[in-house]
Amino acid sequence: MSAKPRLHSPEDDLAFMRSIVQGDARVPMTLAVCYLAGGLLYGAQCLFHLGQVFGVIRLPELANLVVVVGITATFLAVLTWAILRDRKQGASSRGPLASRTLNAAFSATGMANTAVIIVFAVGAWRDQDFGIWLYYAAIVFALQAAAWFVAWT
Repeated sequence: MSAKPRLHSPEDDLAFMRSIVQGDARVPMTLAVCYLAGGLLYGAQCLFHLGQVFGVIRLPELANLVVVVGITATFLAVLTWAILRDRKQGASSRGPLASRTLNAAFSATGMANTAVIIVFAVGAWRDQDFGIWLYYAAIVFALQAAAWFVAWT
């Protein structure tokens, strides 16, 4: 014979709904850490390339590749750390609903960005045309604008 189901009181239901909306009291910093790391690392890469344009930095091709790949690898390490930290803390500590919605919007933007990278890479490789990559910056701008619009509203 099965156990009799426990009846919930209205207070239990309200407490459950409050926990969904409010989440944990602390604000998750994962998104902020990832954006800070991305901004600092890729900002440094832009300065590196600017130094190359003006002739201040002159490195062999392999060293240039190591710098660029190293910056991306460092960012991926920060991103991996942030993802693992989030998973270790569990779903209960993901913050209030607004914060989770904002994280979802930026995560979706990142996934769309990854899909665009794959599409542009395949197209550029197939057509042997580097000019295709010039459209990529405009797409990233549009995706980021949409994500920040969600954050603003």
